[in-house]
Amino acid sequence: MSKKETRTYTRRIRSSYITSIISISLVLLLLGIVGLLLINGRNIRRQVMENIGFNVILKDNVKEADIYQLQKILDARPYILSTDYITKEDAALETEQMLGEDFVRFLGYNPLPPSIRVRLHAPYANPDSVANIEKDLMQYDSIEEVYYKKSLLYAVNENIRQISLVILGFSVLLTLISVTLINNTIRLSIYSKRFIINTMQLVGATRGFIRRPFLFRSAATGLTGSLVALALIFGLIYLLQNEFEGMFSLRDYDLLALLSLAVILTGVLISWISTFFAVNKYLNIKTDKLYY
Repeated sequence: MSKKETRTYTRRIRSSYITSIISISLVLLLLGIVGLLLINGRNIRRQVMENIGFNVILKDNVKEADIYQLQKILDARPYILSTDYITKEDAALETEQMLGEDFVRFLGYNPLPPSIRVRLHAPYANPDSVANIEKDLMQYDSIEEVYYKKSLLYAVNENIRQISLVILGFSVLLTLISVTLINNTIRLSIYSKRFIINTMQLVGATRGFIRRPFLFRSAATGLTGSLVALALIFGLIYLLQNEFEGMFSLRDYDLLALLSLAVILTGVLISWISTFFAVNKYLNIKTDKLYY
């Protein structure tokens, strides 16, 4: 083989290698984004559910010392995330801002009772749990009513359930598509080297000896593609962390470690397995069928 042919062959091999890395990295980028959404889905759901709460309406004749004592009792409950005491004056101010007029001056008195605004831990922010919590709290004489919007609570839980199912289904579909794309990329790469495989067989190379360099290169390609995909994912997280504070962050070290490991293992394993079966195909094929 002349020097010119050698250079041409080297360029083709390098071009094929780079193309494989780019293809695998883009597919892994999509898988990484899906994985990021799945892993953060719990945090997103928790944040939404923890913003759901209710108001504990207190009786007008309750002393402020008793209210603070009740607030401490509520804070100790395992299902309560936080409480906020709303005085009659605070309630009047909030209502005035909402209505846009001074209704207290119009009525001549403040009809709003004091209350405690309660936020629940995410596992308890569902209709059944809130109903049980309401029964528990109504045992206290100082509580007049537990107020919450039942329709909103049902709607939020149902919407989160449906969105979770859609994301899960989309993730499964995209995973299957991604695996297929990576497999096809590897198969095309091996297809271009089918005559080399056949030549090695003709000179007496064993199947293991022939497979070894292809498997090593495929693992290296998968690893390189994974690292490129992770660099793009980290860049995406960096851009999103200011817009979606608390959902995406470069400080979530456990999340990033889990995501990195999943992307790397996926890239390497799919590349290695696809290469193994593709090489085996051309190890078992007859020479005259290599031209088809």
